[in-house]
Amino acid sequence: MRTDGLQRILVVAALFAFAFAGDARAQAPATPPCRSAPEYRQLDFWIGEWSVTTAAGQPAGESSIQQILGDCIVFENWKGANGFEGKSFNLFNRRTKKWEQVWVDVVGSIRKFAGELRDGKLHYVAEDVSPQGQPILIRMILSPEGTGRVRQLSEWSGDGGNTWQPRYDFVYTRKK
Repeated sequence: MRTDGLQRILVVAALFAFAFAGDARAQAPATPPCRSAPEYRQLDFWIGEWSVTTAAGQPAGESSIQQILGDCIVFENWKGANGFEGKSFNLFNRRTKKWEQVWVDVVGSIRKFAGELRDGKLHYVAEDVSPQGQPILIRMILSPEGTGRVRQLSEWSGDGGNTWQPRYDFVYTRKK
């Protein structure tokens, strides 16, 4: 089972990297553009090792956020306090000028977000389906909260974004 999940994650990562490689497949530049172009640096505040709690201070899990593939991908390795695990692959798409995230987890879910940086916060939105089969929107906002803290707020909407309901509100605190 664990091997199947890892294989799925690796396949998704390879497909994600291949789909967005574009012109880079012909010949890799001497210095990857992601290391110097400012738009690729917008998530630097999230890079690191984190202890994660709910906004109420209850343990939620741990997250390791790393740059991979020439610093073009911001890779999240999430381990929830309840045993739930997931990975996200975040990339600035230079063609669309949007951030994109692909989230995969241990129950075989996949969710694709797109978004942008506004007022120093990354705003992601994804289309999904509720357990009852109804279309919903999910939004997630990543925001730096002073030195060594990041807030991740997630909400959902069943009315096309007119109203929003909370999913979770996490506070990431950098490990020392």
